[in-house]
Amino acid sequence: MTAKPNDRPVARQPAEVLFADELAALAANDKAAKPPGWRLSPVAVRTFILGSDGKELPVTLAGKKAGVAVGKKFYGDDILIDRCIVTLLGNRGLMLVGEPGTAKSMLSELLAAAVCGSSTHTIQGTAGTTEDQIKYSWNYALLLAEGPSTRALVPSPLYSGLKRGLIVRFEEITRSPQEIQDTLISILSDKVLHVPELGEEEGVVLAQKGFNLIATANLRDRGVHEMSSALKRRFNFETVHPIADKDFELELVTQQTQMLLGDSGATARFDPDIMDLLVTTFHDLRSGRSAEGTAIERPSTVMSTAEAVSVAFSAALDAAYFGDGRVQPPHLVRQLVGTVLKDNPDDAKKIRHYFDVVVKARGQKNANWKAYYDARKLLET
Repeated sequence: MTAKPNDRPVARQPAEVLFADELAALAANDKAAKPPGWRLSPVAVRTFILGSDGKELPVTLAGKKAGVAVGKKFYGDDILIDRCIVTLLGNRGLMLVGEPGTAKSMLSELLAAAVCGSSTHTIQGTAGTTEDQIKYSWNYALLLAEGPSTRALVPSPLYSGLKRGLIVRFEEITRSPQEIQDTLISILSDKVLHVPELGEEEGVVLAQKGFNLIATANLRDRGVHEMSSALKRRFNFETVHPIADKDFELELVTQQTQMLLGDSGATARFDPDIMDLLVTTFHDLRSGRSAEGTAIERPSTVMSTAEAVSVAFSAALDAAYFGDGRVQPPHLVRQLVGTVLKDNPDDAKKIRHYFDVVVKARGQKNANWKAYYDARKLLET
């Protein structure tokens, strides 16, 4: 029988759905003071992101008593999380900056899900982003038929966030032209959005308690559309750094890959040694130096944790559908091609040098690294 459209599984659930049991457990056990408009206390928001250290929280789910342990979702500077939460408590917006793939978007989504229960009020910054997409637009059929009215108005995520007291996310804000970015200045300052077409009464949308804005920007986009100093003053800036601890990164890549595999329905086995091989490669190429002290030319491509997860997931799918389900070093090499060798021909030379010097030497002592080195010819495809 053909599935109805609303019966089909979605490609990706938002954080408030994916971690609904954890949010319910935190709410049921949250005894700390909650700021106006917040669903959880700042302490509970922190626990949602950094985990409960294995401690199970009692909660009733679907009429049954259960214990839910809150998993760690962000691996990095714990103090950064505290500062982000404090910023959202205040009058300024939160600006998360860093290299691509450092989990800025994930962090903004987790914060929004925990604070207001909704992470989907999102504006995506692009060169084509318009003021209408940030503030509001119109259903022009109704506008022509009835004139300006709340029925004819099409609310933007920012409009809805103001009216309902929600966290609004602005992804890659510096990809938008500066004059478009600056439409946020008065809104962040006065916490009000004006709709002149609706008149003095209906046309004034006051921000409800709980409203704030989380924006993200990639450091590699600096200079594309630099933010004005006036807009910068409306934000507190926090830098999200790449994961420096390889063990933390290994744990995160493993966790995220398993989650993606579970959602995909594919069955693949990822031995810890193979996952370590992948994460070590990314760590070496990102830092420009191997664990043995060998200097490596860093590729221009961002060797981020997010890219490592993408390679691991793709390798697992390759093994599941074109192999016996067990991820092997050649699967990793095949998927590295699409990650490292993107738009700079020099990166091909750098990755081959890494294999010829670092991988070859390790292959003399370890069978997995030898198989990895033997598959280097796949880099040429």
